[in-house]
Amino acid sequence: MRARRFLLPAALMVGALALTGCVNNEVATPDSDSDGSAPAIAVDDAAAALLPDDIVEAGVLEIGTDATYAPNEFKDADGNPVGWEIELADAMAAKLGLTTNYNIAKFDNILPAVIGAKYDLGLSSFFDTLERQEQVDMVDYYTAGIQWATPAGTTVDPDDACGLTVAVQNGTTQALDDVPAKSQACVDAGKAAIEILGYDTQDDATAAVTLGRADAMTADSPVIQYAVKQSGGKLELSGDVYSVFLYGMPVQKDRGTLAEALQASLQSLMDDGTYSEILSKWGVETGAIDSIDINGATE
Repeated sequence: MRARRFLLPAALMVGALALTGCVNNEVATPDSDSDGSAPAIAVDDAAAALLPDDIVEAGVLEIGTDATYAPNEFKDADGNPVGWEIELADAMAAKLGLTTNYNIAKFDNILPAVIGAKYDLGLSSFFDTLERQEQVDMVDYYTAGIQWATPAGTTVDPDDACGLTVAVQNGTTQALDDVPAKSQACVDAGKAAIEILGYDTQDDATAAVTLGRADAMTADSPVIQYAVKQSGGKLELSGDVYSVFLYGMPVQKDRGTLAEALQASLQSLMDDGTYSEILSKWGVETGAIDSIDINGATE
């Protein structure tokens, strides 16, 4: 989604405070364990030793998330946050001997809340960028690109969407950078600009296309692919994935060694196979990375 553009080095490309609005509570989730419980995860003592004292005492990670971005993070039929990022964060916390508490918020409100210490971290498909690194530390854990979708039976070239209406979620790279740049290219070529329809949630952006208010939508590749899969044939992919980015969890810069604790926990999950298991369970394993870094964006 979500934040400004960061193109990954070629080596990584292959690894390719208000409540939100309504979400689609009918989207499918992968099958859970037969007994309904999460698999046991052993605490990594070395990672847990890096936690700030106040978090150890609280026993919980306060996490800000915009749960409208299936399959990354969304709400189930009971209104609980679910998704592969949620499952990964739960496992990360378990490695640290902690639990999680998810604070549902608009995407644009999460980063200020992390900086202001309302949340310990953000979990909402944030892109790691140099601009963002000036404000927070980014614990990187995944890669994703940009992709488009259209109503079934129609095709839109993302590089030639001049004069069309495109739905996006507000605050995302697609809304702030990518589609405006494509629109400007249309104008520079003497063609009609793209009409950009911005929505507070990805659910509303998707609905704009399925209901005929927009000619296309664009979002992160796993989100677009999942929306098409769940649309019942109403949507189809339009164009290939482009512009690959790192996802990172934003953490307040003066939060002691919290970022290092999260990094060590995620690396432990990667080393013991849990990371791969979670991504494969949700069908998003193509975005897996080889190691967990902090502030991996270099451009």
